[in-house]
Amino acid sequence: MKLPVRRPADQSRGFTLVEVLVALLIMSLLAVMAWQGVDGMVRARDISQQRMEATLRLNTALAQWQQDLASIQDSASVPDLRFDGASLQLTRRAPDGLQIVVWSLRDGRWLRWVGQSATTQRELQESWLRSQQLQGAETSQLQVLEGVSDWQVYFFRGNAWSNAQSSADVPDPGASAPGRTPRATLPNGVRLVLSFGPGSGFAGTLTRDTVLGPQP
Repeated sequence: MKLPVRRPADQSRGFTLVEVLVALLIMSLLAVMAWQGVDGMVRARDISQQRMEATLRLNTALAQWQQDLASIQDSASVPDLRFDGASLQLTRRAPDGLQIVVWSLRDGRWLRWVGQSATTQRELQESWLRSQQLQGAETSQLQVLEGVSDWQVYFFRGNAWSNAQSSADVPDPGASAPGRTPRATLPNGVRLVLSFGPGSGFAGTLTRDTVLGPQP
C-alpha cells in the first residue's frame, strides 16, 4: 500500500494588517507631498500671472500718460497744462479737434477723463469747466490703475525740477498778446512720481519723466 506523498507546504502568504496599514500610510504621505508640490506650482503660476497683468496695466497707463503729454496743444482760450495737487488737466490735439484730458487720484484709483472733441473756443471752454467739476464717480472716468496711494507731479523749468503747484505761476511771455488768455509757460518736461499701496501689485515708488516738445 502506497502512502500519500506530502508536498511541501506553500511558502507564500498574504500581507498582515500591520503591513497593509504601513503601506497605506506611506502612500498617503507620498500623495500629500505630491499635492503640496503641485499646489506650490499652481500658486507660483498664479502669482506670476497676476504680476504680469499688473505690469501690463501699469505700462499701458504710463504709455497713455506720455501720449497725452506729447499731444498738448496751445488753444489760446484755456490753460494748456495745470496741476492742482489732486488733478492734472491738459489740452490735447485730437483728429477732429481739441480735447480736455484730466488725470486724477481718488481713493487709491488713478483715473482718466476725456472730454468731447471741441472745434470752437466756446465748446473747449465748456469742456474745461466741466472737467473742473468731476467728482470721481462719473461713468466717463476710466480707472487706469488701482492701489496708488499718492502721486506727485514736477515741472522742468530753468534747468531744474520744481513742484508743479509752486511753479505753475511762471508767466507766458505771449500771454499779453491780444485775444490770448493769461496762463503759465508750458514746462520743458513733466516728472510723475507714483507711490504704490496694497492691491497695486507693486511696492515703493515709480518715477517717469516725459519731455515736452515745442508747440506747433
